[in-house]
Amino acid sequence: MKLLRVGRPGEERPALLDRDGITLRDLSGLVADIDGGLLADSVALNRIRAAADAGELPVLDADGARIGPPVARIGKVVCIGLNYHGHAAETGAEPPAEPVVFLKAADTVVGPYDTVLVPRHSVKTDWEVELAVVIGCTARYVGDDEDPLSYVAGYAVAHDVSEREFQIERGGTWDKGKNCETFNPLGPWLVTSDEVPDPQTLGLRLWVNGELKQHGTTADQIFTVAEVVRYVSRFMTLYPGDVINTGTPAGVALGQPEPKPYLRAGDVVEAEVEGLGRQRQEFKPA
Repeated sequence: MKLLRVGRPGEERPALLDRDGITLRDLSGLVADIDGGLLADSVALNRIRAAADAGELPVLDADGARIGPPVARIGKVVCIGLNYHGHAAETGAEPPAEPVVFLKAADTVVGPYDTVLVPRHSVKTDWEVELAVVIGCTARYVGDDEDPLSYVAGYAVAHDVSEREFQIERGGTWDKGKNCETFNPLGPWLVTSDEVPDPQTLGLRLWVNGELKQHGTTADQIFTVAEVVRYVSRFMTLYPGDVINTGTPAGVALGQPEPKPYLRAGDVVEAEVEGLGRQRQEFKPA
């Protein structure tokens, strides 16, 4: 299933993208929202599937309506840095021996077509298309004999926007360059895990003002999605509705020759992950 949320910020209603890839179906008669509670409730998810298969879901007239983040009330966004061989190489970094883990505040998450704000005094705002993993059941110390993907509710497109000067040159951890307002567009929809049999075969692409900048595949990940879920669960508890951004392929501005083409107000970025939809954001000054 492709689950999404439609409406103004704070007023989104749950919806399903029909199999025709065009029609939206209203889920508000079945569930209150798409959040961790729903994703952990197999009975409710099966009820949605059954209603969709039976053609019982009403059409949602969303012409011109905003598409919000596909998951509400996200507890935390866990990010994995330098997780593609190509990206590590372009930045001159050694491939990490263990996953590089950092956090983004949940309030950085916005809709897939919402405006992204270039921070005040920013000179190095950068793009990063990523595969996002959404957790469906509580993961604590996932064992070597367990399948970490069984803890995954679904997948989505994430744009891990970054300010490189804040991140690298201003001291401390990466947090200052990762947690600026609007720096994590998510969606357009959450694709349930049954429709993504192998998350290591997905293509990722990103364009800036129509020019292709990133064109990679999750096959280039240093640590697979399964490895990442298991690893992170041993340092923090993952709850239903939590999101993991699993890293970006080569092609970011940071890895390009001088003068590096960092983003400016007025730029338009489009990002997609194979089978998971496509985003589009216009950048404006904060």
